[in-house]
Amino acid sequence: MDLILWRHAEAHDHPEPLTGRPGDSQDLARRLTPRGEKQATRMAAWLDRQLPDGARIWSSPAVRCEETVLALGRKYKLRDDLSPDGDPLALLELVQWPYGKSPVVVVGHQPTLGRVVARLLGLTEEDCSVKKGAVWWLRHRERDDVGQTVVVTVQTPELI
Repeated sequence: MDLILWRHAEAHDHPEPLTGRPGDSQDLARRLTPRGEKQATRMAAWLDRQLPDGARIWSSPAVRCEETVLALGRKYKLRDDLSPDGDPLALLELVQWPYGKSPVVVVGHQPTLGRVVARLLGLTEEDCSVKKGAVWWLRHRERDDVGQTVVVTVQTPELI
């Protein structure tokens, strides 16, 4: 199984006044900056060339995530449980890791995506930093009856 974690591209800061709580309506309404739009377009073009037609795509309902995934030009589904500060275990359950049959793309947020990376790679830190607009492509495989998580690639929009 392949799991592609895509952090939303650069977004505008909160308008004032701000409640400071991730997931509030102001936070969810944040849009991509012009730089973020370019990041999303570059990463989407690269991803589109790599992904098979049958890939499933999930996105946080935050506007910045939806604008990021729209650049891909493929069908996707929004999931509230992918909102900011989502539960990494809920994400893994949603994508049916590690037994899903098709590749899955998840467009989401830090720290959730970094926590999923850390968990799957057995890192001692609670989470791993995932740069805005970047993709972490992970693969589950069986070797000698032992499950392994392999990093296929880590891409940033600036290096594509």
